[in-house]
Amino acid sequence: MPNYKLLTPGPLTTTDTVKKEMLFDHCTWDEDYKQITRKIQRGLLALAHADESRLLELAQVSEQEYTAVLMQGSGTFGVESVLTSVIGKEDKLLICANGAYGERMADIASHAGIAHEVYRVAYDCIPDAERIGEILDGDPSITHVSMVHSETTSGILNDAESVGKVVKEKGRVFILDAMSSFGGVDIPVADWGIDFLISSANKCIQGVPGFSFIIADRRLLEESAGKARSLSLDLYDQYKTMEKDGKWRFTSPTHVVLAFAKAMEELEEEGGIPARSRRYRENNRLLISEMKKLGYDTYVGSDVQGPIITTFLFPENAGYGFAEMYAYIKERGYAIYPGKVTEAETFRIGNIGEIYKEDIEKLAQIISDFQKEHKAR
Repeated sequence: MPNYKLLTPGPLTTTDTVKKEMLFDHCTWDEDYKQITRKIQRGLLALAHADESRLLELAQVSEQEYTAVLMQGSGTFGVESVLTSVIGKEDKLLICANGAYGERMADIASHAGIAHEVYRVAYDCIPDAERIGEILDGDPSITHVSMVHSETTSGILNDAESVGKVVKEKGRVFILDAMSSFGGVDIPVADWGIDFLISSANKCIQGVPGFSFIIADRRLLEESAGKARSLSLDLYDQYKTMEKDGKWRFTSPTHVVLAFAKAMEELEEEGGIPARSRRYRENNRLLISEMKKLGYDTYVGSDVQGPIITTFLFPENAGYGFAEMYAYIKERGYAIYPGKVTEAETFRIGNIGEIYKEDIEKLAQIISDFQKEHKAR
């Protein structure tokens, strides 16, 4: 099968060195392997603006206040783990939805029997923090608020900072699905009032699919003991087991963990989140500019367009559909995404992963060639 690059929001194109890490078979009980897990946890907290080390470093939060919990499965498993583990039977969730992934939270809540309300806005608009505050004032039974940060349905980037501030002012718990933004957009978790942040190995940190992770407020996580509606997705139990020595409760995706550890090293080598975010934003600006020249407008406005993935509108009377264009582009080395909004003919192009300016320029030329060949028929 011919190889091609993924212009998608994850899974995405990874480096050869990340892929090579998966050639090693590791025992889950081995002390070296458990230390790799611990190193990942610390690094995530750093990315979140914590100090535990690597995951905690990414989140820029302190190890005393926050912890990082790794959970087997896709990002949706992580979201379901949080919603079904930390929201009790007497609690109520407000879901802010402006896309398919906000609606997925509502599906999870319905299936799990979680009391909830959905605040919906149009897919090309962001949830309004002031309106969220009004909803919270009007319903004191609401204890938790959840929202997607980068809603890849449309490519919109929601204002998590403003929403988090309001949620904290109102004394509620804030849950943020940062699946497609964490690692590619700077998110100071504590400063934004985020209590639980969920992301995935195969997104902006540029690992491969296989586990999600949760940056969690330690106090609130401790308080969730006994609330879980699922055995395998019990966030508190996973935390308590992993906290001992880095051992996962059930079989862990060893090869994925090794790849992710390497991906975190490469993020640091690139210059951390500031450098990667800059590359993604430059990719995105170039993509939108080149596509506009070819007659494709964006679905959302520039003021709310995120740097991860962009939804483009098909030109009127284009005379071709997504499947035809997709096949042409894939044959020439790239894969794009079908549209996910329902009221318009659209397609999506991501610009994260091991993607650079040269890839965007090459893609634009391929699409230009496709248009010319189609006209000539």
